[in-house]
Amino acid sequence: MHEMPLITTLAAGLVLAFFLGLLANRLRLPPLAGYLLAGVLAGPFTPGFVADSDIAHELSEIGVILLMFGVGLHFSIKDLMSVRKIAIPGAIGQIAVATLMGMGLAHLLGWGLGAGLVFGLSLSVASTVVLLRAMEERQMMESRRGRIAVGWLIVEDLMMVLALVLLPALSGMLGGKAAESDTSLSMQLLLTLVKVSAFVALMLIVGRRVVPWLLKRVARTGSRELFTLAVLALAMGIAFGSSVLFGVSFALGAFFAGMVLNESELSHEAADNSLPLREAFAVLFFFSVGMLFNPEVLLSHPLHLLATVLIIIVGKSLAALIIVLLARRPLSVALTISASLAQIGEFSFILASLGVSLELLPEEGRDLILGGAIISIILNPALFSIIDRLQPWLERREGQALPNAKAPHAPEVVEPPPIIETDHVVLVGHGRVGRLVSARLRREHMPFVVIENDRDHIEELRADQISAVLGNAAQPNVLQKAHIEQAHTLLIAIPNGIEACEVSRRARELNASLNIVSRAHYDELVQHLQESGANVVIMGEREIARGMFTELGLPTQERGEDLHPHPG
Repeated sequence: MHEMPLITTLAAGLVLAFFLGLLANRLRLPPLAGYLLAGVLAGPFTPGFVADSDIAHELSEIGVILLMFGVGLHFSIKDLMSVRKIAIPGAIGQIAVATLMGMGLAHLLGWGLGAGLVFGLSLSVASTVVLLRAMEERQMMESRRGRIAVGWLIVEDLMMVLALVLLPALSGMLGGKAAESDTSLSMQLLLTLVKVSAFVALMLIVGRRVVPWLLKRVARTGSRELFTLAVLALAMGIAFGSSVLFGVSFALGAFFAGMVLNESELSHEAADNSLPLREAFAVLFFFSVGMLFNPEVLLSHPLHLLATVLIIIVGKSLAALIIVLLARRPLSVALTISASLAQIGEFSFILASLGVSLELLPEEGRDLILGGAIISIILNPALFSIIDRLQPWLERREGQALPNAKAPHAPEVVEPPPIIETDHVVLVGHGRVGRLVSARLRREHMPFVVIENDRDHIEELRADQISAVLGNAAQPNVLQKAHIEQAHTLLIAIPNGIEACEVSRRARELNASLNIVSRAHYDELVQHLQESGANVVIMGEREIARGMFTELGLPTQERGEDLHPHPG
């Protein structure tokens, strides 16, 4: 067992994270909380199995690279610019307030200036992963509240990337481990800024041209395997190369790798192909972070932990609430952003680990940050639930203010058009199959609504005056937004069989008389879809065979050979 520490750590991390993530999901908590608790169980501070901390740390570095690569892939200057007047000053102001609160607590605990700065910065930044998942579950990604919250988080992420770059150079001045160099602090800082600027310039000028060109060349080979390998090679290669050549962090290198990939027309394919590996290593990242947490802090410093949690959930959320209201935005926007920021995550862990390695932050500070993260992530869904319950009252309150042309509550972002279709078709998925289906429905003048989880596809559909709902159709509220109760047919055109079964089951619960037609790729899935409520399941391979038989003048069904769709 001890001769294979990599396999042991991988197996333990994935298995424990799976079971505890599943338990968290059953308790309606973010799976992220389960992954962190899995790391706590496998860490050196709890009895039983202890994973190899050195290997776990290296795996977490890969997780950081892929996490930041994913953030860069979804970084949109267009979205940020649409909410810049509130997101940029709001995020900077909230970071400043939360950092000062953290520094105040650190001072009361007897820590130095450097420890207080790292501690405060760690408490000031929310988890992008937790926020995006909360927004997606509530279909708020394209609402004005959702876009402001996401823009706010993008600014926070960029500020933390800057902090990761500057902290090593400033460590000696702040009371930590000084950089091993004969040059002065000002020269070190200047050299760091020059290197970072050179790297950013190289990526924005050269990378934006070379990376999309390279992806196109690889895509022309027709090999999905090579395309996926190219995406991962670019992410890891640019992150590693930026660290070796320019001295910047893996996080910054990976972020810019994702950002230049986002300039390519193949960025969606790049995101989809790299998603499984990004998610797997993200799990291992949170697992390794959990291993660092010492549960003893719950008993030895309960008041310190309580104060930390209050800063995260109450302090910085109130700061954000006041900032948004002072910017004359609606209360619903202020409350949503406050709830979005009432947790900390991946950047907090990265900052805390860097602070400890630079001897700026004591290990107790890291434990408080990790404990605050776990508790805030567990409590965050409850805050969103409270806002969900207040939403009808908020809409009535703000609706009364809208008739006044000078009211400050006019939306910055146009809300999605309402769905007015009844007795219609609901089409799930607008990929290659979905596009063919929607084109035919449009030619036949049949009313239909598309459900799609890709925002670019949604914008294209709405530009063509087609009713569309953004989100995952496996969520009941998404189906309800498409008026599934009033539809006569559901067409499931997505390739993911597990998701298709869940969509079928949810839709059948909402509309017992619905005619459900789904696609499938293999025989076993046909049966699962039928058991999930599908009336007709069409398998692509069978339809291809039928077409070939038709061209040969043969009947499409021989004895004992079923090539027709399966009635449910």
